[in-house]
Amino acid sequence: MGHPWREPYQAVIEVENRRCRILRVLHSYGLQQFKLTEIRSSSPGSTIHLVELDPDQIEKIPKESFVKTWESGRRQEKSFVWFESEGCDVCNTILSHGSFLTAGRNLQDFTIAYSFIAPSFDAYRSIISALENNDLKVKVLSVGKFESKREILTEKQEKIFWLALKVGFFDYPRKVDTAGLSRKLGIRPSTLSEITRRGLRRLLEHYFEG
Repeated sequence: MGHPWREPYQAVIEVENRRCRILRVLHSYGLQQFKLTEIRSSSPGSTIHLVELDPDQIEKIPKESFVKTWESGRRQEKSFVWFESEGCDVCNTILSHGSFLTAGRNLQDFTIAYSFIAPSFDAYRSIISALENNDLKVKVLSVGKFESKREILTEKQEKIFWLALKVGFFDYPRKVDTAGLSRKLGIRPSTLSEITRRGLRRLLEHYFEG
């Protein structure tokens, strides 16, 4: 595994982000009560935000303003809307340091909790410093580094599986595909596929034969 991801860190920070374009769009339609449930990186320089809204709230938003809607639950208890926009200062700062922006949650008004995984402690500190230098108030809610167990997998396999799980590689639908994950890690897609295949074989052998 390349040097940048030798010691990844996972962090959750709280930021009052009045520059968030999606929150401003929702407020412009008179929507004050909603839940920002997730933020994902999309194409370079772009992010998508998943917002939970009531059906009557969605009717207030022009269809050209969002990417798509979907509903969850047998009785359609929850409705979600995907918005895509250019990343704001917070999203772009996190992504520009080679990190994975894994989730975001609207806490109140313009205060958002961002979850991300940085390739190193230096990268994590650089993100915090860059945000603070941009006149943003940052509160660190949690931070911790990857800890290898070294029980079944090699350290390289374990680290890649840990990262893949955290960034949504195994989610359905996937939050990041093989090309996106390998690009972040600085390895070829074929190398990533081989590492995960060998690691999965080890896990299955341990489960069925151990």
